[in-house]
Amino acid sequence: MSLTQARQELERKLAQTNRLVSLVSDPTTSRSLMELREELAEAIRTFPSRRETISEDEVRARAHDIWEQHGCPHGRDQEFWVRAERELVETAQDHS
Repeated sequence: MSLTQARQELERKLAQTNRLVSLVSDPTTSRSLMELREELAEAIRTFPSRRETISEDEVRARAHDIWEQHGCPHGRDQEFWVRAERELVETAQDHS
């Protein structure tokens, strides 16, 4: 996936999350979606430098760990992926 495609995918996910926030009435789900929206917006703001410091395999492994820690829930893959990226980037920046 090219950098342009990767950024477009983040923007698509942000737009999708914005639509979902407006449709959901459950407060817990709404709060989770708003957190995801903030994480996606941050990922777009810091793109592409965030991807230069970590590999997709590292993100995949960390996202899988987070998913397992949360009881392997269905449908939260984007949330865990973004969280994993953020954690790995922050860790890389701390060690720079």
